[in-house]
Amino acid sequence: MTALHEEQHLTDAVNSVFAQDYLGTVELVVAVGPSQDRTRDIAEDLAAHEPRMTVVDNPTGRTPAGLNLAIAATDPATRIIVRTDGHAQLPPGYIRMAVESLVRTGAANVGGMMVPDGVTPFECAVARAMSEPIGLGSVSFHVGGAEGPAPTVYLGVFRRSILEATGGFNEHFTRAQDWELNHRIRETGAAVWFDPRLQVCYRPRSSISGLAKQFYGSGTWRWQIIRAYPHTASLRYLAAPVATLALGVAALSLVVNTAVVHSTVVGVVALAVPVSYLVLVAVGCAVSRRGLDMAASAWYPVCVVTMHLSWGTGFLTAALRDAARALVSRLPANRAGRPRLRADAA
Repeated sequence: MTALHEEQHLTDAVNSVFAQDYLGTVELVVAVGPSQDRTRDIAEDLAAHEPRMTVVDNPTGRTPAGLNLAIAATDPATRIIVRTDGHAQLPPGYIRMAVESLVRTGAANVGGMMVPDGVTPFECAVARAMSEPIGLGSVSFHVGGAEGPAPTVYLGVFRRSILEATGGFNEHFTRAQDWELNHRIRETGAAVWFDPRLQVCYRPRSSISGLAKQFYGSGTWRWQIIRAYPHTASLRYLAAPVATLALGVAALSLVVNTAVVHSTVVGVVALAVPVSYLVLVAVGCAVSRRGLDMAASAWYPVCVVTMHLSWGTGFLTAALRDAARALVSRLPANRAGRPRLRADAA
């Protein structure tokens, strides 16, 4: 388990591990980052009362680094590694069912669904947006599906041997490290298995700013994944950047047309882009709003738009930044003999 700024959820997350009905031996290693709340104190107090729990430092606070540190601190004889975090609550039968699936399927990693569970109307709207195709696309660990091989799964229950064979989590990827590791696992010929019975409660962000920051980061790191593995680019990952770019171009066109061009055709075409996008969002949200109260329903399309545009902006910003760095790195030295700028100086 990794934990950073998890004062609110850590106790429940830890208790969910020790409430498992798995009959084998279970130990918990929590890698705690430099939190600005009482996360470390809570972790230490929980470990003082639970001999099966160990706390280790994660100085960088980065999730992949913390996961690797936690794995390294486990008993070397442990054959199965269950990945969780301080923001998740494992259901009582999670480990038992996952191990059964590992044995039955021969997979290297088994995982299931992230099930967002909100409390406030805003959180409920975020939870719905994260569980419907209109929000994050039709990926099984968000929207469900049949049991079977999958590109990636939520969290994961791994054979230790596959983590050793692949080198564990790639610490370059602050986000999407699960996807990246599962990609490398599948490249070895081993299977990543989706089991819809494994449903883990996830607490969604509670504010627009928090949601926007989360998805901006997700978009940024999705670009890094695509840059590292270009063949993995797909409509699901490119839809938000394309929509964001189209909306940006349309907005710029409207401004220029109003100030300079004064063309009715240009204005209509430019206005059609945001209107079409908002209509699609409104229809999609109306179709999938079942069970939401009036307040959550009002927040729902706002959350969807925030997720799309934040993801798209993060993706495009990262892509443009890398393009600028690549361009700068190719600039020749000037006549005064100044050295060429490094790519990371941009």
